[in-house]
Amino acid sequence: MEVLQLLIGGVAQGCVYGLIALGFVLIYKATEQVNFAQGDILMIGAYVALTLIAEAVARGWSIHLAFWLALPLTMVVMAAFGYALDRVALRPIIGQPQFAVVILTIALGFVFRAAAGAIWSTEPQTLATPFTGKKIVLGGVILGAESLAIIVGTAFLSLVLFAFFRYTRVGVAMQAASQNQLAAYYMGIPVKVIFSLIWAISAAVAAAAGILLAPIATIDPNMGFIGLKAFAAAVIGGFGSLPGAVIAGLMLGAIEPFAAAYGSRAGLPKGVPEVSSYIFMLVVLIVRPQGLFAQIYKKKV
Repeated sequence: MEVLQLLIGGVAQGCVYGLIALGFVLIYKATEQVNFAQGDILMIGAYVALTLIAEAVARGWSIHLAFWLALPLTMVVMAAFGYALDRVALRPIIGQPQFAVVILTIALGFVFRAAAGAIWSTEPQTLATPFTGKKIVLGGVILGAESLAIIVGTAFLSLVLFAFFRYTRVGVAMQAASQNQLAAYYMGIPVKVIFSLIWAISAAVAAAAGILLAPIATIDPNMGFIGLKAFAAAVIGGFGSLPGAVIAGLMLGAIEPFAAAYGSRAGLPKGVPEVSSYIFMLVVLIVRPQGLFAQIYKKKV
């Protein structure tokens, strides 16, 4: 029972890693840029949801109605934020060395954290949801409703993204632009607009991850540092594989609770569980530098 309990809790945490890693991979596949502010976008999304829910409850709405309204509305707001971020901050440095993009996104992370602290304060806050504090008993295993909501929400978002990229014209255009930007441009695809839309989708997915994470963690300006573990998941998955990002996130999420539960029993140092994700990443990079799920594709449009 203990193993199953740890596994489900770890999978729920891994789902959050996987969603954030999806944002890393989406942007990298299309633009070959790495957005180190992805975790901070998650943080802003959580704060936006917190504000919308608090405002709705203050007007007499039930927490259930407020949450289900805030969820899609926050994703829309953050999609617009991601679109504007690409247009205003990232597009002017197109053609510059990758190092410039890395420095810019790291700097944006500092700006976002400072702005969040100024707007919402630096005190940890909690997000009330319809799942908060509820328990579900299955075969003697006590599961938190928040964890199950994270797992179901991640599965749903993954299916929606799969259908979007597979069956919609915009999704196919995004795949074409990610494989060969010049050929896509000559085929009439507005590549710059497509890139902005990818940033929008990435921000919306990060916002969803923030909302799913908030019930099991406090919201504060530093919660975006979870993006570092999601970056490890993206690297392990291959940094070009969307399914790989999710699977690697689940793997990291499953490793952490077992490392925490059994590490002390095995006599491991106290800090090992906190760095277990990065230890696993190093092992993967040594054994398979391209990532576990990386594949080589021929460029085509």
